[in-house]
Amino acid sequence: MKDGQTQFNLVVLLWTDLTRHLGRVLLYLMVLTSAGAVILSAHHNRQLTIVHEQLMQERDQLDVEWRHLVLEQSALTEHNRLESMVQKQLSMRRPLPQDEVVVQIK
Repeated sequence: MKDGQTQFNLVVLLWTDLTRHLGRVLLYLMVLTSAGAVILSAHHNRQLTIVHEQLMQERDQLDVEWRHLVLEQSALTEHNRLESMVQKQLSMRRPLPQDEVVVQIK
């Protein structure tokens, strides 16, 4: 019976202390809430920084790939290359002067 009475007295004592110093308890809870908010904010900031770095790396890779594609495009559209492909694959040639026909418009 003495143990039950001691536990009851302890609960009553804690409750009276909490109600007597309500301002301190509220301040303590606000400090804990603020600390939790700081922790969550720091975690969110780290996650956003990681995503930002990944996107920057992807942008750099795409930029390098784009530059390679521009170089490849300029190489493929080079006049000499096109002329040699036309001659080899299509057996085309420049017209000779005697093959040219001049059309006069009235």
